[in-house]
Amino acid sequence: MASNLTRIPLRFNHNYKRSGIKSYVWLLRKYNIHPTKEGPYFSGGHVHTQGKYGKGGLHEFHDHEHVPDQQQQQPIGGDVTADDQQNDSMWLCPVGIGTPAQTVNLDFDTGSSDLWVWSTELPKNTLSQSSEGHNVFNPAKSSSWKKLTGSTWKIQYGDNSSASGDVGTDTLNVGGISVEGQAVELAKQMSAQFVQSAGDGLLGLAWGQLNTIKPTPQKTPVENMVAQKGISQALFTAYLGSWRDANEADKGESFYTFGYIDQDTLKANGNAQPSYTPVDTSQGFWQFNSASYSINGKTIQRSGNTAIADTGTTLALVEDSVVDAIYKAIPGAKYDSTNQGYVFPAKTKAAQLPDVAFAVGNKLFHVQKEDLGFADAGNGMIYGGIQSRGDLDFDILGGTFLKGVYAVCLSSHPSLSRADVKRSSTWATSASALFSASRRSRTLPCRRPRALSEA
Repeated sequence: MASNLTRIPLRFNHNYKRSGIKSYVWLLRKYNIHPTKEGPYFSGGHVHTQGKYGKGGLHEFHDHEHVPDQQQQQPIGGDVTADDQQNDSMWLCPVGIGTPAQTVNLDFDTGSSDLWVWSTELPKNTLSQSSEGHNVFNPAKSSSWKKLTGSTWKIQYGDNSSASGDVGTDTLNVGGISVEGQAVELAKQMSAQFVQSAGDGLLGLAWGQLNTIKPTPQKTPVENMVAQKGISQALFTAYLGSWRDANEADKGESFYTFGYIDQDTLKANGNAQPSYTPVDTSQGFWQFNSASYSINGKTIQRSGNTAIADTGTTLALVEDSVVDAIYKAIPGAKYDSTNQGYVFPAKTKAAQLPDVAFAVGNKLFHVQKEDLGFADAGNGMIYGGIQSRGDLDFDILGGTFLKGVYAVCLSSHPSLSRADVKRSSTWATSASALFSASRRSRTLPCRRPRALSEA
């Protein structure tokens, strides 16, 4: 293993409060989803509020997440631990930008392709009104910064929230891997939703066609790592842990690796080997066939269904017939229109929860039972970690699913690989993405609302 492989310690954000509906509305914004189930939020070009919440409630809604790696002989690569800043709702990773390096904590997101940061170009009132303490990148303090004259960027979501600014290139350091001339997007303007969110920006791990830089899109960090031979294998991996796992062998650690698959993780799971599946990169996502699911061992076919792996998302969203079937298998579960999602009793024991699995290619990978419960929903109920995808035509498999696998993403041949590691599975894809991971299945009971929000 290369000598520059380092683990960056996790830091927990004690200011975060879990909220199922806030995480769900984040997804409505991010993917411009039109909900198909009753609730206080709906989308019609933009996300609006209705009912008791009134206008403006969306401004408080935010959420995010990231990625990991592989080994072969003596690879060049790097380890970056994922920072579980939002109690399973957001992992942040520290990276260095500039000369000398300025450290910023970024959301590693397989659902987007921009690398943008809070910058000194933001208005003073924006910098002063943030409720979070941000690391702000100052290009004037970097001797290697080069402005890309005429280049701009803009991210805009379905509710019209946005962030935008100009662009330059600089040296990027991710877990000891140095990338020269990386395009860095400086935030010059942000709407309230971005201002109030945690983290200092985002590092996109999706395919380059989602990059928003104009007039000419720029290479992503992974594309540059490969082009500059900073990593020996064109892949990255994601191992998303949980604060609930503090007493387990891996201490609930989350990490990304670039350029190699972590062999210790595979060994800890009986030398499980990644299961590969091809990835469709036409929309810029790590998208793959997911044509079946199972509940308590009964497999149901879903001809033509696809899913994306999104480390920047806390929940898993699937079509209504699937989510209805899952909660039908949980005693006392019901749809709560106030929370715009399914909830179930907090006193539910693990033995009462169904065994749920989703296909990645031809193999089913299980959701950890503890992740079927996401957050306190009030009145002795838990907000479920799997919810409706609305009118979206593909599933979104975020943290609820990814915490049960070791995901390997291959960029040389789009493929996804997962391995049932530690919690239940390993999976990989060949071609451009690879997910590999299957962690040991847990038998822990569902946490009561208080335990769900504890660190």
